[in-house]
Amino acid sequence: MSESPADGVERRLPSDEARELLALVRDIARREIAPRAAEEEAAGVFPRELFTLLSRSGLLGLPYDPAYGGGGQPYEVYLQVLEELAAARLTVGLGVSVHTLSCHALGGFGTEEQRAEHLPAMLGGGLLGAYCLSEASAGSDAAALRTRAVRDGDDWVIDGTKAWITHGGIADFCTVMARTGGPGARGISAFLVPGDAPGLSAAPPERKMGMKGSPTAQLHFDGVRVPDARRLGAEGQGFAIALAALDSGRLGIAACAVGLARAALDQAVAYARERRQFGRPIADFQGLRFLLADMATQLEAGRALCLEAARLRDEGRDFGRSAAMAKLFCTDTAMRVTTDAVQVLGGYGYTADFPVERYLREAKMLQIVEGTNQIQRVVIARHLVGPESR
Repeated sequence: MSESPADGVERRLPSDEARELLALVRDIARREIAPRAAEEEAAGVFPRELFTLLSRSGLLGLPYDPAYGGGGQPYEVYLQVLEELAAARLTVGLGVSVHTLSCHALGGFGTEEQRAEHLPAMLGGGLLGAYCLSEASAGSDAAALRTRAVRDGDDWVIDGTKAWITHGGIADFCTVMARTGGPGARGISAFLVPGDAPGLSAAPPERKMGMKGSPTAQLHFDGVRVPDARRLGAEGQGFAIALAALDSGRLGIAACAVGLARAALDQAVAYARERRQFGRPIADFQGLRFLLADMATQLEAGRALCLEAARLRDEGRDFGRSAAMAKLFCTDTAMRVTTDAVQVLGGYGYTADFPVERYLREAKMLQIVEGTNQIQRVVIARHLVGPESR
């Protein structure tokens, strides 16, 4: 079954339910998200009420089990929802992706009791999550993290600082990776920490070149006490849990990149049809037509790669290499397409009167988060030829 969105491209949807879901998302994006995007991004306003609306609409738990309040949707559908949200405003699409990532450890590795206790509120109760892996000295080398959790009776006491945390300071819960054993990946465990836990505080948000409406901040853990009942998975399993979440999270970033590139292409096409030079629309000039054709081709290739990786995931097959490829290609494509969109608009593209300059600034971030594109190349190469010699 297929659906034709505003860009006129046929989409394959697996069910009538998916068709109706995507129609709902497009309606919300058109009425509630897009009209406020430029103004709120310029002012650095995070649209928390929009996430409450998305939660009430069942859009914050789409790929999770309906038994715990999830939507039970395949990743192939969930990623198309992310594309629609990101095309309207990247802060919203990325926020949903990060929230979904934050639920992954509990949804995939929590006990039945843990899932029953926490997942319904996380998926449909208006809560917003943060994923806490990176640190100032442990970005691409995430296994070098220093935040430590020390056992104290039936509790763990967490001390340390997490960096580059999306929703830092406003999240209702955090999935936190902390060191419970020796050095390296095997000494890390995962914890579900309430956002209002005593001893947890946030630094002022980072001053970023883009995504100003999405708060990114350091989180400080100063003697934060967490019951052992909030440890997710086995002790020492945290890094494996983190990597499993990132495989899925990279698909979310890829889908957001497709949405952002689509928004930039739509702006470029609309401008090319309306702008006149030398007595005719600039869309008549072959050089510009070829540029638009290349932008559209790159966008479609990225979408196809992203959704194919999602189908592998939905079939229970290994999708790690495909996820890395999708994240790499789609975010590089978003960078190229947004750059070309600015070029199509010329001087106007460089002004804040049109959104393409914002899209360009936002695209750069997508090449960095959830594993830089250099790290994606490392992952892909390891799948091809094995790990590096030591």
